Amino acid sequence: MPMIDARDERIAAAIAEQQSLRERVSLRDEFGDLQSVAGVDAGFECDGTVIRAAVVVLRFPELIPIDYALVRRPVTFPYIPGLLAFREAPAIVAALHQLQVMPDLVICDGQGIAHPRRCGIACHIGVLLDLPAIGCAKQRLWGHFTPPPPERGARSALYDGQEQIGWALRTRADAQPVFVSPGHRVSLERAPELVMACTTRFRLPETTRFAHRLASHGQLPLL
Repeated sequence: MPMIDARDERIAAAIAEQQSLRERVSLRDEFGDLQSVAGVDAGFECDGTVIRAAVVVLRFPELIPIDYALVRRPVTFPYIPGLLAFREAPAIVAALHQLQVMPDLVICDGQGIAHPRRCGIACHIGVLLDLPAIGCAKQRLWGHFTPPPPERGARSALYDGQEQIGWALRTRADAQPVFVSPGHRVSLERAPELVMACTTRFRLPETTRFAHRLASHGQLPLL
């Protein structure tokens, strides 16, 4: 009888969980007036053996930091593209639970439905916490697109075959686009509008920019 690799079993279980979570994803706008938005991101330390998960909450629409949390945990899942939620989400969820102010919307540094199984980290976190969530990734994971025009706010559809799964969004004139897709309780149409509402003069929205600075560089937001 052939040996069964424990890692293969974990991967199969993770894929099965993604497929189950995918069935619970809502692509309808299920949120009211936004008073706060949050960004989440993860960094690593100790030669990649410890994950540092950060969440920063901003008052909306002013985009002023009002709360944050930082959690460190041992890394328990290998780096596998398409399964990054299982490496990062447990620590991010723990950080969200430490907040004094639970946000009305979360923007994740990663994918929403722009994912081979339509269940990126923004779907994962959104469904687990039943929070409106959007994925805003620096790189494309899946799909094809035509580059959007060079002006700020321009966008073009991201497709998997004939199915639209997100947007290539130009958040800064002449900069590389980011890749936006809904994660949970946000529609495909509203997702890029909300990301632009959280973006100032930088390529990344203020939400994930603050979270990245905290997760990767330990820079605390000024509350």
